[in-house]
Amino acid sequence: MDFPFKEELKEGFHVRTFTSDLTEMELKWHFDEEDRIVICEHETDWMFQMDDELPIHIKKNTPIFIHEGTYHRLIKGTGNLIVKVKKLNNNTPEHHTH
Repeated sequence: MDFPFKEELKEGFHVRTFTSDLTEMELKWHFDEEDRIVICEHETDWMFQMDDELPIHIKKNTPIFIHEGTYHRLIKGTGNLIVKVKKLNNNTPEHHTH
C-alpha cells in the first residue's frame, strides 16, 4: 500500500513528512491498529479531524492522542507537514481505509 508520506525512525518516533504537493484525495479517512500520539514541532495551518468531530488546527508541540480503531484524517494546509508519531501498543501496525 502506498502511504501519502515519507517516514523515518528517530529516537522511537516515526517521523512523517506530508509534502505540499499531495492532493486532498490522498489524505483518506483511516484508523490504526494501536493508540498513537502525534506531535508537530513547527507552525502549520494543516488540520486534523477525528470521526464525528469538527476539524482542529494542528498546534506546534501540542500532542494529539488517537485511540486504536478511531477513524481520523488530515486536512491539507500550505507547505509541508512534519509530525512525530509515537505508537503506544506493540500490535502489528496495519493501516485500514474506508
